[in-house]
Amino acid sequence: MRQLELKIPPVALLLLVGLIMWALADLTPNLPITPAMRLSALVVALLIGPAIAISGALAFRRADTTVNPTRPETSSQLVVRGIYKRSRNPMYLGMLVLLIGWGTYLASPAALAMVPLFMLYLNRFQIGPEERALRHRFGHDFERYCQRVRRWI
Repeated sequence: MRQLELKIPPVALLLLVGLIMWALADLTPNLPITPAMRLSALVVALLIGPAIAISGALAFRRADTTVNPTRPETSSQLVVRGIYKRSRNPMYLGMLVLLIGWGTYLASPAALAMVPLFMLYLNRFQIGPEERALRHRFGHDFERYCQRVRRWI
């Protein structure tokens, strides 16, 4: 399974899962969500999700460290300020918010079922390997950070 680690860039995974959700949307009866609520959920997700993700990316830029999710070993600093005081993975959290909004907009249980699968995949094949690399690179500082700040929220 290690051969799958850090192979699919998270943005590509987001798009792939979003497409799968769209394809699955007609397989189950719609949830009883009004069109106005569906659209509202999507708009809120489109505002909040990218804001969370971009704030994480900007924190990395300000710290002058890599935002490349396939090369965590090249991190030059452990970023623990800003949004990283609340979440160890705000960029992925922003993506998750987008998928929840998209799934709610689709009003499909089958589509929404992809959200936890997205989280499980990221935890195993993206976040786990990233954390191993950061633990190796930053040692005790990273361990203390993990004790203070949760992985998602």
